[in-house]
Amino acid sequence: MTMPSMPSTASRAQPLKRMDRHPPKPPPRGLILLAIGLLGLLAAFFLGLRPAGLVPNAGGLALARDFFSAALEPALSRQGPTLVAHSTPFLAELAFAALRTLIFAAAAMSLALLAGLPLGILASETWWRRSAFSSSRVTATARGLQATVRVGIALLRSVHELIWAVVLLAAVGMNTFGAVLAIAIPYSGTLAKVFSEMLDEAPRHSAKAMEGIGVRPLSVFLFGLVPRALPDLIAYTAYRFECAVRSAAVLGFFGYPTLGYHLTLSFGDGRFRETWTTIYLLLGLILFLEWWSTAIRRRLVS
Repeated sequence: MTMPSMPSTASRAQPLKRMDRHPPKPPPRGLILLAIGLLGLLAAFFLGLRPAGLVPNAGGLALARDFFSAALEPALSRQGPTLVAHSTPFLAELAFAALRTLIFAAAAMSLALLAGLPLGILASETWWRRSAFSSSRVTATARGLQATVRVGIALLRSVHELIWAVVLLAAVGMNTFGAVLAIAIPYSGTLAKVFSEMLDEAPRHSAKAMEGIGVRPLSVFLFGLVPRALPDLIAYTAYRFECAVRSAAVLGFFGYPTLGYHLTLSFGDGRFRETWTTIYLLLGLILFLEWWSTAIRRRLVS
């Protein structure tokens, strides 16, 4: 009768070695919070921030009181005399401004999607990975192209839309297409960045099943990975459209005929009731878009 072989000393020691290995401990949260607090104090010291600077003078208090008290009775018609006879009613003019704000945002998002979607695909690891793109190994040329695309995306989203608005306003004047480009350029970079991450983090169960039966890599990417990421892509696009509406409204501060234009005119002239009407209209527009995007997300998930 043969005795069962006993595991060797080396094999018995391996589990012990694995148990002795502990993952590196993360830095204590207290030290992280302390470092953040010290950095904040240093920044306040170098900027000369003082709480006394937040105390308004008597004129500022009166202005704030008039402004916030007007929030309780927003205007339904123009305050003061109308300079132009037979002018457009106040609420109708604001409705047209809200429509123009939506049109600016929709045009900018259309251009941003046209650029952001292909850039996001090219910047993702999933596209260049052998299982999703090609049966051969990723070459140095492909890696170089991916790095170039990622640098381009970083450049696109590094400049804020307000800076683009100033530059394009100085270059081409009060041009509608320039205003649309001011929003579309940085938004295309942001969409590309987030789209690439969503494609890389999409579930791969369907893609692996398709690979197992010999489906071509490009078909695996288009029909196995993209549909899994599509709900997140659409939901994020809807969120960015909300942001584009706010950006389009802010472009009115530069003279473009959006809600921001009426906001700055009424506030500058002291017509605070008109200002609050414009603010409430913009708030209602954003809340409607939030409800709309939430409904889209729920429908996609279900």
